[in-house]
Amino acid sequence: MRNQISLFESERHELKDSIATSLASLREYGQRYRHWCVAYSGGKDSTATVTFVAWAIQSGQVAPPESLTVLYADTRMELPPLQQSAMALLNRLSADGYNARVVLPEMDSRFYVYMLGYGVPPSSNRFRWCTPKLKVEPMYSALAGLRESAGEKLLMLTGVRMGESAARDARIALSCSKDSGECGQGWFQVATDASMADTLAPLLHWRLCHVYDWLYFEQERHGYGTSGVATVYGDDDVRTGCVGCPLTSRDTSIERIIRNPDWAHLTPLLELKPLYRELKKPAWRKRKLQPEQRQDGQWSTNVQRMGPLTMEGRAMGLETVLDIQDWAGVDLINPEEEARIREMWALDMWPRKWSAEDADATEPHDAISLSADGRIVRQALMV
Repeated sequence: MRNQISLFESERHELKDSIATSLASLREYGQRYRHWCVAYSGGKDSTATVTFVAWAIQSGQVAPPESLTVLYADTRMELPPLQQSAMALLNRLSADGYNARVVLPEMDSRFYVYMLGYGVPPSSNRFRWCTPKLKVEPMYSALAGLRESAGEKLLMLTGVRMGESAARDARIALSCSKDSGECGQGWFQVATDASMADTLAPLLHWRLCHVYDWLYFEQERHGYGTSGVATVYGDDDVRTGCVGCPLTSRDTSIERIIRNPDWAHLTPLLELKPLYRELKKPAWRKRKLQPEQRQDGQWSTNVQRMGPLTMEGRAMGLETVLDIQDWAGVDLINPEEEARIREMWALDMWPRKWSAEDADATEPHDAISLSADGRIVRQALMV
């Protein structure tokens, strides 16, 4: 079906207009700070942002800061093609004189170490431990170190764009009217004087097609090899995340990637989601048999909750992931991480309030529930 041209088509920004606005944004706000930092995830928007900023400085269209640091948040769970592209770009940025750093989670906070060593079940939408452990906490720590070294607030550049999601657009619209938020030339957020950084999203107004044009067709202009990043997403703009993300129903990003013959060897990664679903089942979990009291003295509403993975579940998970990574030829659990997982087993490590003495979730037991008036109700097991 042919697309109907809008009456307002002539009002839509072209890429050259978006570039001009972004340059004006960097000139206006960049001059207020001596030290800049780019939050880089390896995705299309952050790749467009970091290459745009580097190009703007190298081409002389924006005055360089005293320092520009690119922090790549490597969760160790990134899509292999994006991770490879990210490392190549970091090497190129380093060669161009920028401080390009890989930010990794602490060993015990890494996805498989935390899950299979410590026994925490796979992340879920109700218990989403992965984002803070893998991204937020490591980046916060890295930023704090930069802030301390600089002795003053940084300018944090992000790849946030309008149109990525309705929820994000709503947050942007709200923040533009409070906390000294400014819009128009990018999205500029001023934090308190004691904070680590103020934030600027210089590509806020870029349309999706502008991002793809910059990555695909403007490489001769900016000089960075970025077409591979856009190829991963494809024309239908597949959302990307961690490999086998346990928070989604389908791994559409891997499904897309393996249709490319160059990446067909990654097909075994599709087995990660079934593994996570299996590990959430009672067969591999512990359970509390007795009710627990909260700090306020009230009974916990989640009576007889399921908890961490049993040692058998952790062993099964580790063996399965190691097999998958061998089949796919990728690095999911490296030797240091495997050694730490096995060390945690030997130390009999469990999440807080849990131990090996807790019952297996499949063990028969009396049913206990909490009544509407807060009383514990016990129903004997019928055998």
